[in-house]
Formats: sequence, structure tokens, C-alpha cells
Amino acid sequence: MTKWNETDISDQRGRSAVVTGTGGLGLETALLLARAGCNVTIAGRNPQKGADAVSRVQRAVPHAAMRFEKLDLADLSSVFSFARRMNSDGESLDVLVNNAGIMVPPERQETQDGFELQFGTNYLGHFALTAQLMPLLSKGTDARVVTVSSVAARAGKINFDDINSKTHYRPMEAYSQSKLACLMFALELQDRSRAAGWGVSSIAAHPGISRTDLLHNAPGRNSVHGLARTFLWFLFQPVAQGALPQLFAATSKDAKSGGYYGPDRLGETRGHPQPARIPPQALDRVACKRLWEVSERMTELPIGPTWDL
Repeated sequence: MTKWNETDISDQRGRSAVVTGTGGLGLETALLLARAGCNVTIAGRNPQKGADAVSRVQRAVPHAAMRFEKLDLADLSSVFSFARRMNSDGESLDVLVNNAGIMVPPERQETQDGFELQFGTNYLGHFALTAQLMPLLSKGTDARVVTVSSVAARAGKINFDDINSKTHYRPMEAYSQSKLACLMFALELQDRSRAAGWGVSSIAAHPGISRTDLLHNAPGRNSVHGLARTFLWFLFQPVAQGALPQLFAATSKDAKSGGYYGPDRLGETRGHPQPARIPPQALDRVACKRLWEVSERMTELPIGPTWDL
């Protein structure tokens, strides 16, 4: 693969996208999609940050077709409300980028629905969102769901006996589990879409180690993780570089359905998009199927284009 970069993003005029996350990788992804002519909805829980994101994109791309919609992935009622608005407003959707996330809060926290915060936000919220937007995606053109995982998925394990980390919470273990779940979901979604004829491609990506605010936001600037992010900034590649794998997955004709993409250098921590190594535990088809079924029960909905909103 050549050194794919933002100049290689194809013309996105006439296409529509939803990107979760109003800062960091989400903002950069929304900006570059809008610059390529895509009609972008950027979604997040903070209206002020959403308005700031839209303003920033429109300053860079004056004629950008860009809007903000409120979405709290840690609250399934918010996910369902967002999806109802999207389904009532639009006839189809071409790209969904499941990007937003939270990383290593030092103490165990829960979502509005009682899920461990990282598993509930990073994974289950996006699982439910994808389910609710599948009717629009199934009508899209070359429709794609891009789910963002992490190099941390390599160390992840799905603890089906304590999936919400109620009896044993370690921040990084819970984060790794959530990001492994994202990757397993992406692979299983592709298998099910192909088998059922949904016409939607599922692709996973990860940003390597990138200079976002994840480590400042959840553990805090004065935590070990936050201090590392502040003072060892040179170990983190720029956000624009980190967003390339998910942009490649969202736009490139060379991105393969069921593929996984990440940076090409230093153990996939930085560089340009290339096929990423899938950890063995994500290739366990029995576990992927079980995770899917558990997720349906936890969110109380199945995924498919005929899901009744």
C-alpha cells in the first residue's frame, strides 16, 4: 500500500456521514470528510463542544455541509432519540464512524443503564447506534460502518462472567476489553451483513498512539496517564495522522469489507494506513457470536435493516 494520506480522500459529494465524537479524531475525521464534500453530522454529548466543532470546520471549509446532533453514548435513551431524529430527517446514510470513546477513568463508573462506563460507551453505545441506523445504512450507496478499535485490543479479553467489571475493575483492562469488543463487533457485523444481504460493509480501524485528549479527560491531567500525555507528547503522533486509518476505511476503494486498518510504523503506533494485525482473540468466531448475542440482550435490540424504530 502506498503512503495514503488526506489528499487521497475521494470526492464525497452526494454522500452523508455520521461521526461520533466532537473532538480529537472525530473532529479531524468530520473536517476531512466535509472538505471532500460529504454532508456530515457530528454527534456528541456536549452541545457547546458540538457548536465549537461545527464552527471550526466551517472556518476551515466555508461551504461545509456540517451539523451537530446531541448524542450521549452512555445513555441508551439518548442513542434511541438520536436515531429517531436521523431516521425521520434522512432517506439514507452512507457512512457511520463509531469513533467516540472514554479511556481509563481511575474509579469504576456506570452509564445511565448500569453498564461499566468504558464498555457501555465505547462499545455498547455504538452497538445500539449501529442497530438503530441500519435501516438508513441499508439504503446507502457503498454504505460503510467504521468502528474504531485500539492497539490496546491486543491485550483485551472479553470477561463474559464479569463483563461490566463489577467484581474486579482495573481501568486499562476494562478499556482493552471495550476496544477488543469494538473489533469483534466489526468483524461479526461484516459476516452477518454478508449472510443477510444487508449491503453494508463493516470495517475496523485504529489510530495507533495519537495526541488526543482521551488521557486528559477521563483519568485527568494529574494522573500518571495524563502526565505522560502532557510531558511525553512527542511519543504521540498528531491527531490528523491518527485519523487517517479510519478515513481510509470510510472512503478508500481499496478498503476491504471486514478489514482492519492502522498505522504502518513502530508496531502500528504511527504512520500511514495499512492492514492491521488482528489479535487472535478477535478471530474466535464462537466468542464473536456470543458477544453479539450478549450485546443484543444488554441493549434489548437486534441489529438489522428491518428493526422497527
